[in-house]
Amino acid sequence: MTWDVSAGVGYAALAAVTAVTLLIGAYGLRISRTTSDFYVASRTVKPWWNASAIGGEYLSAASFLGIAGLVLVSGADALWFPIGYTAGYLMLLLFVAAPLRRSGAYTVPDFAKARLESLTARRVTSLLVVAVGWLYIVPQLHGAALTVSLTTGLPGWAGSAAVVVIVCLSVLSGGMRSITFVQAFQYWLKLAALAVPVLFILFRLGAEGTSWTGHGAAFGSGLDPVMADSVYRNVSLSIALLCGTLGLPHVLVRFYTNPDGVSARRTTLIVLGLLSIFYVFPTLYGILGRLYLPELAAEGNADATVLLLPARIFDGALGDLLAACVTAGAFAAFLSTSSGLIVSLAGVISQELFRGSVSGFRAGTLLAGAVPLGLALLTNTQALAGSVGMVFAFTASTLCPLLLLGIWWRRLTAAGAVAGMLSGALLCGGAIVAGGVLSLAGRMVPVWLEQPAAWTVPAAFAVTVGVSLRAAGAVPAGTARFLARLHTPERRVSR
Repeated sequence: MTWDVSAGVGYAALAAVTAVTLLIGAYGLRISRTTSDFYVASRTVKPWWNASAIGGEYLSAASFLGIAGLVLVSGADALWFPIGYTAGYLMLLLFVAAPLRRSGAYTVPDFAKARLESLTARRVTSLLVVAVGWLYIVPQLHGAALTVSLTTGLPGWAGSAAVVVIVCLSVLSGGMRSITFVQAFQYWLKLAALAVPVLFILFRLGAEGTSWTGHGAAFGSGLDPVMADSVYRNVSLSIALLCGTLGLPHVLVRFYTNPDGVSARRTTLIVLGLLSIFYVFPTLYGILGRLYLPELAAEGNADATVLLLPARIFDGALGDLLAACVTAGAFAAFLSTSSGLIVSLAGVISQELFRGSVSGFRAGTLLAGAVPLGLALLTNTQALAGSVGMVFAFTASTLCPLLLLGIWWRRLTAAGAVAGMLSGALLCGGAIVAGGVLSLAGRMVPVWLEQPAAWTVPAAFAVTVGVSLRAAGAVPAGTARFLARLHTPERRVSR
């Protein structure tokens, strides 16, 4: 497929986002000096800044490109994705945000060690955090490959490599403090990059007297695959998105940067508003795509809807400028999510392998970027939202039980937590691998393998609780004191 927007416009958009990202990262270098700056920005990030940064890193390739593609192909059924992505933050607000900030940990493995007083639990958690992070980075690099190949004509691997190099340079320069500035800027860039072109499109259609839904035709089922088991699929997907959000390492580490638990809760409330505003626009692109780009569904290229729609509606310079706008936003999405993942993984890798020093953090950054780049170059691009949804299912089956039960259940033991995480990893990971094998063999993938969260998440919780109850005498001695710290609100100091 060719795109009539000139390669020069694509190059200019990518270069502009890269330059601004590196400049903001360089600013972070000027004020990042201590280990705490690199890991948690010295816990001084205010709610609005932190919420914007969370929006920047959470709204990934799946959100920017994948949601529109899903709406184009599946219609209303695809709305479970933005609903689940946003509602997951409500779960964070209610159950995790403030207690996790009060734990005083730098990373999720730190929380596991402090709560369970077990080195084994910490190491298993570290392995899973790194696995989740690497699996989540790969779709971002696939999205970058798609965007660069469409907009510039360069081979896809160049986009993947460019994202890793730019992100590693930003993280190496200033760690969490630097990335906070970068991601906050990139949220607003992504929002503008989606909103401006689609508003131009709607204004033009309105001026022409054209219905932007095709008088309801956009909501028809012509492109929607008929699935008799859609109830199970939607329930399982909702479980994956709701519970998976609780365990995403790059999201959780953000709450360690707040000054206190009250700020963590306020941050989450703001994030809910920012996400709700953002997801309106990919949905509009998907609806318009069903009218103006229906061929993308048959071609298996629905993820390109956002990139191709402006040029389909507008000819000439205006079409080029609007296309450049969405290109810049898409590249910002890959950079911001990848940077959040890499900075969180660098912290875990540094503490496990390099004693938690600043130089160890930088070594961990290089390792955190190199492995997923290799995986991305060895694998083919799949539907972005679907592949990210599988990562959510894996996270929900492994880290979610540890966090929820670790915060709210006094009788959790290290043996129970480890057994639950490993069983969830084996069950969900096995389902993902089995589904991939069947797909490569050209056979139909059963829905319970395609969307495994409905049974893998309850199984992981059941194993965690069962093993903990059998080893009731192994509850850590400091559990009561630690839980009291998690659930005791901080005193607000008046100034």
